[in-house]
Amino acid sequence: MDYVLRYTSHIISYISIGIICYGAAIGLYHFIKNEYNRFGKGFSLQRTVQIKIEVGYYLLLGLEFLIASDIIDTILNPSFQDLGILAGTVVIRTGLSYFLNKEIEDLKTDKKVDTQT
Repeated sequence: MDYVLRYTSHIISYISIGIICYGAAIGLYHFIKNEYNRFGKGFSLQRTVQIKIEVGYYLLLGLEFLIASDIIDTILNPSFQDLGILAGTVVIRTGLSYFLNKEIEDLKTDKKVDTQT
């Protein structure tokens, strides 16, 4: 049973890395496409903000999967050192998630205000 949880934890970690890389690749593609449009008339600063929001969502989702993987790892190795490492990791990732989510919400609010004026 132990190997199943360890294998599951590794799969979740790889999935989280995949989600983050996928979001970054999509964001990079749309960013380059938007910047290329600077030469024409299709550039949009609002599109750049939208790209930032989209990449932020992928980062948040990836971080949530990483936290799940860390929790499984700690269940498998419940030493005080591992619990301390998990606590530190969860605090850092939760803080990062909180501030990233707050920034995304602020960008959404700013975007709504810009479109109403």
